[in-house]
Amino acid sequence: MFELLTTAEMAEADRRTIAGGLAGIELMENAGRAVADAIAARHPPGQHVAIVAGPGNNGGDGFVAARILAERGYRVRTLFVGDPNRLKGDAAVAAQGWRGPSAAAAPAGLTSAEVVVDALFGAGLDRPVEGLARAMIEATNAASCVYAVDLPSGINGTTGAVMGVAVNATETVTFFRRKIGHALLPGRLHCGKVRVADIGIAAKVLDHVAPSVWINTPELWLKRFSPPRIDGHKYARGHAVVVSGGLASTGGARLAARAALRAGAGLVTIATPREALAVNAAASLAVMVRPVDGADELAEFLNDRRRNVVVLGPGGGMGRPMRELVLAALAGERAVVLDADALTSFAGEPQALTAVTRARTGATIMTPHEGEFSRLFKAFCNDAPSKLEKARSAARQTGAVILLKGPDTVVAAPDGRAAIAENAPAWLATAGSGDVLAGMVAACLAQGMPAFEATAAAVWLHGEAGVAAGPGLIAEDLSEAVPAIYRRLFDQLGVRRG
Repeated sequence: MFELLTTAEMAEADRRTIAGGLAGIELMENAGRAVADAIAARHPPGQHVAIVAGPGNNGGDGFVAARILAERGYRVRTLFVGDPNRLKGDAAVAAQGWRGPSAAAAPAGLTSAEVVVDALFGAGLDRPVEGLARAMIEATNAASCVYAVDLPSGINGTTGAVMGVAVNATETVTFFRRKIGHALLPGRLHCGKVRVADIGIAAKVLDHVAPSVWINTPELWLKRFSPPRIDGHKYARGHAVVVSGGLASTGGARLAARAALRAGAGLVTIATPREALAVNAAASLAVMVRPVDGADELAEFLNDRRRNVVVLGPGGGMGRPMRELVLAALAGERAVVLDADALTSFAGEPQALTAVTRARTGATIMTPHEGEFSRLFKAFCNDAPSKLEKARSAARQTGAVILLKGPDTVVAAPDGRAAIAENAPAWLATAGSGDVLAGMVAACLAQGMPAFEATAAAVWLHGEAGVAAGPGLIAEDLSEAVPAIYRRLFDQLGVRRG
């Protein structure tokens, strides 16, 4: 269950399920029971539970949970935000089924509660929270234990944005599939533990809903991943080229090159200016080093079609020389990974880059962090409502796969597919980490994975390496963590070792 749904897609899943014969009130009963079960799993009967209910279906789920918890011996009280006379449909039926203590919402009503259930808005909120609702959210956040129904109130389910103020949940109980707002920051930070409950919606509904966003897990790309074969050889696993900067800035290229080799590329070469040849050669063993100065020599070097992917940008220097190197690399059909300086060098004239990438037949992957992204794409992505939509917009405009880095790294393809990562630890934010990621992307491309899947696989591998290396890691540690991660992945695939 790694699909992520928009609020509209979830509504369509509900609609199709109801049209197929399962009544809406049954879905609500199942949702409310799932919330009650989550509370009962951690809290003994007799505890005081306050349920903050809103006027929509989220509130209806809350009323069902209230009834079931009371039947199980909990002391339950509901606090309703809004006009009870405006309750409609299944939510009105659920409210009528609650016979216990109920009152108009007031922040003071939460002071004695041991558990607070947020059933105010859920995933459907699309406007800033104001007035009494805001006051109730602020009071909810003073509680020690909060369960959110579907999504913490105040979080936009499709963008992950905080709509003025949002509930900080201890645990969130959502239904059928997670929503995009559970995965994107800052929404993810408000969810606590997320529990996905089966409420009777069949998985086959996804065939009609056709989600295009996923959590970045191996399930997404593993079918396109090719582990080494016993009868294989290094040339079958591709040859990655990493373009180095000058004498004072070789570290980024060396980090990327070592990562590409560790992540599975059969051969890796650093294409280095002659002034930095000795430094790069002295620091490299299995990575080859060749003298390449300027765009003309790079174009000649890349004429060998076996060199099937090239990385530019890590420590490469900014300005006209880098722009010329990038355009030389993009002229062929090989895969090209553009990172750091390779992107920033086009900040003043992005059309010079996008005109070329749109026309390419070879894969292009761009790997900016938020600052680099803003500098390069501000002309046509500033109005996008979320990080996800910014990356998607850039992918459409450039024809490239966009890897927009961060704790919720987004990988977006020009056709609209996207993956959101959630396995990156906080200590992965360190100097050189992005250079390593660029090398891992190159490795997956070199071995023949399609661009979107290769980029998503590299992002996952990078996050797992960060977890394995642990707190205090430096970028050099990430490549050394890869063998253990691959061992675990290959065991999952049943890859023979000899």
